[in-house]
Order: sequence, then structure tokens, then C-alpha cells
Amino acid sequence: MIKRIGVLTSGGDSPGMNAAIRAVTRSALAQGIEVYGIHDGYKGIIDENIEKMESRSVSDIMVRGGTILGSARLPEFRDREVLQRAVDILHKYEIDALVTIGGDGTYRGALALTQLGINCIGLPGTIDNDIACTDYTIGFDTALNTIIQAVDKLRDTSSSHHRCSVVEVMGNHCGDLALYAGISSGAELIITPEEGYVEQEVLEKMRLMDEKRKKRHAIIILSEKITDAEILASKISKHTSFSGRSTVLGHVQRGGSPTAFDRVLATRMGDKAVELLANDQGGQCVGIIGNDIVAFPIAEALDMSKKSRKYLHDLHERLV
Repeated sequence: MIKRIGVLTSGGDSPGMNAAIRAVTRSALAQGIEVYGIHDGYKGIIDENIEKMESRSVSDIMVRGGTILGSARLPEFRDREVLQRAVDILHKYEIDALVTIGGDGTYRGALALTQLGINCIGLPGTIDNDIACTDYTIGFDTALNTIIQAVDKLRDTSSSHHRCSVVEVMGNHCGDLALYAGISSGAELIITPEEGYVEQEVLEKMRLMDEKRKKRHAIIILSEKITDAEILASKISKHTSFSGRSTVLGHVQRGGSPTAFDRVLATRMGDKAVELLANDQGGQCVGIIGNDIVAFPIAEALDMSKKSRKYLHDLHERLV
């Protein structure tokens, strides 16, 4: 029976992480398990930035964005010597197991620690929704709603000035934010890494919307790092009668109070993590499939491919 667990957040922050921390803390305490919060991710283990958590430590944090434990990246954590030092420090604090909240990099750290004898459970905390073993990650819904609110406002001003707004959203290797935001806001065009990008095709589509469909405005949702949003907007201005404008939403997508969906999701996942550890199950990550909270071996999850969203792209093409 484990007596003491640690909880940390790592990688990019996401709304709902605090709700997960709260659930882990209170679920563990309810079972007589002590909880230690580790600040600044895996770096906090090495720096021994560790504090005991009580029920009051997580009071009123569910509504807050970000993470009260802080987050930091530690590339050296893949080195065997650094990993062993982390294990030694965890043993020093008599921490039997860890709940790690973050993306695939966080999962790799958790897997490495599990292989060295520290049972770890990974929770998917990332706005990109790029973890393959879960339908939704903690923070995705909040970030999506932030994007939609911005796009709705841009549409109002775009229609007044015959503009085409090119809106760049996060999602370096996963286009879910762009795809879901584009469908939810009625965007004319969605550009994601999964579907690829051919500039001439984009310009031709916008020209047809301008000349044949006589649209007063247009919205393009673009996943980051595919092409330069400002340059694309400039070319749209040159090749159509639309006035192209670019908007890069940036890190505003990470902020804000989490939606009810993310709060409930994080709470259910945090509770599941404690359940797994209490049953001496480590090396697992938690996800949601349908409406069921499930667990997969981390090694298996890291090898999974993200489900294709082509059916959603096709749906958008039919309705645009």
C-alpha cells in the first residue's frame, strides 16, 4: 500500500491542470495517502522544490487557469544520471509514486521513472489534443472556446470591411484546435498539418468565394508553423478583392478559467490516477474514450497514432 505520492505539472500549461491537482490531492487524502506537490515539473524533483499538500492547499484553485505548481522543461531528464538522481530524491522524501500532468514529453519522463521503480500515472494536460490514447486532453476545450470567441469577433469586423481574416491557432503537429474551431465558427477554410497546404489552391478557393459566391467576408483558420499568416493574408489581398488581415492568437489560447467540461474531465482523471496507484498500478496514462475514463500503458500510448479527423474535414467541405 502506497503511503505518499507526488504530483507535478510539466511542459506547456493548460487550463484544467489545477482541477487535476485538486482531484489528485483530495482523492489521495481521502484514502489516507499523503500528497506532496512538486514545483516546476521534473526540474522541481532535482531542485527538491517539494512541499506537503493539505486539503486547504487546493482550495479555490479549480477556477484558475495555469498551474499552481508551475511548469518547466528539463531536457536533461532523459539522461540516466539525472533520472537516477530524481529517483534518489524521491526515495529521500519517501514518495512512492507520482502523478504527472502534461503531454507526451511528460509521459516519457513518467515511463522512465516507472522503469526505475517509481510508479507513475500520466494525465493528458495539453491544449493541442495531441495525445493519441484519449478523445480529449485537459485544456483543449477551454482553448477551443477562447479561439471561437476571438473568431466570432473577427467575423463581425471582417464583414464590415470585405476582409478575409487569416487566424493562426496553436497545434504544431495536431490540427484539432484549427479543425474544431473552424467547424464551430463556420470558417470558410481550415488549414491543418493533417490535410496539408498548397498555397495556389488556397488562393483559388478564396478567389472563387469572392467572385462567384460574392461573399462579404471570409475566415481562414490556420494551424501554426504551416505557413506565415501575414504573408498569406498579403497574397489574398493581392489575388482577390478581399482585404487580407492576419491574426496570431498566440499564448492567449493557454489562459483563462477552464470550462466546465475541462474541470469535470480533469477531476475524473485525477481521481482515476489515485485509484490506479492505490491498486499498485504504475506506468499507466489516463484518457477518456466516449464517456469512459480508461487507462493505457504509457509505452503503448506513446506508440499510438492519432485518430484521423478526415471525416470532420469532409464534413466542413460539405457545409462551407
